[in-house]
Amino acid sequence: MKSSRSGKISVRLYFIFIIFGIILLTVSLAAALLIMLQGSFEPLVIESVTLVSILFTSIVLGAAITAVASIFVSRPFRRLTGAMAKVAAGDFSVRLEENSSIKEIREAYSSFNLMTRELQSVDAMQSDFVSNVSHEFKTPIAAINGYAMLLQDCPEDPQEQQELLDKIVFNTQRLSELVSNMLLLSKLDSSAIADVRDSFRLDEQIRKAILALEHRWAKKNIDFDVDLKPVTITGNENLLMHVWINLIDNAIKYSGESGLIKVRLTGGRKIVAIVEDNGCGIPAESLPYIFERFYQADPSHRTEGNGLGLALVKKILDSCGGEIYAESHPGRGARFTVALPGS
Repeated sequence: MKSSRSGKISVRLYFIFIIFGIILLTVSLAAALLIMLQGSFEPLVIESVTLVSILFTSIVLGAAITAVASIFVSRPFRRLTGAMAKVAAGDFSVRLEENSSIKEIREAYSSFNLMTRELQSVDAMQSDFVSNVSHEFKTPIAAINGYAMLLQDCPEDPQEQQELLDKIVFNTQRLSELVSNMLLLSKLDSSAIADVRDSFRLDEQIRKAILALEHRWAKKNIDFDVDLKPVTITGNENLLMHVWINLIDNAIKYSGESGLIKVRLTGGRKIVAIVEDNGCGIPAESLPYIFERFYQADPSHRTEGNGLGLALVKKILDSCGGEIYAESHPGRGARFTVALPGS
């Protein structure tokens, strides 16, 4: 039984060779000892004492050879056990050499190395996550605290008080949105959301999303160019609503005054939705990372947001078999294309 790829023996055949070798060697040594005791190659007459001596010698030799062989056989497993102990202690940088002549051990080492690489990656992501969460929470909380202190000390000016109150409300809403997005992402990660599938009109849902954000696009006097074909889809209606809200909200956020947002929807074997703005666009170097959690193309965080919206969109679409693609021309806007399984 040899590996077809590398020609190296399997662990089963390895153990068969070892056991057969131990038996053969023990019998050969016992026979040689028996010949030496008789002093010739003539037919042997074995006395009871001699037989007992030979059997005892065979047992001792067999046990010794087996003990020595077991050291070599168990060495790869001891290495694996020691490496696993290091991982259990929190050291995810440990690696094992994948050059064993035994296929199963080589594959076990390869799987172990893959596991430690993934754990190291997750550990780094967790550290970044904690750092980003701390920053994102600290910013609105500090703003709320500052505006509240100003509100305490401000003169009796109703307009100034109202401005400060508006800023406090804005930051509390930002904090609430951050918590909601984090909770939803956590549920999606752990598959804790029930697989609710309803049949509904996707074009009507997108229209509702646009209307729900009217207070935002009306302030900037943004126009919409909407062409939505009638499309019925079966899926999680509540989750997909988050997709359109986030994409349209992003388009509003990065559009200038009197901007234009185009929204398209077509059906068929694949449902395609497009949300396009003519705003500032996304830098080319940022485009590959925009769906990562807490990533923001503007590192100064001057624009509102917490870097979770597009990550949430991507996670939702992944969960329902959809895809999303981003295109951008800096200074001319960005386009997001969503593809969903059709009928």
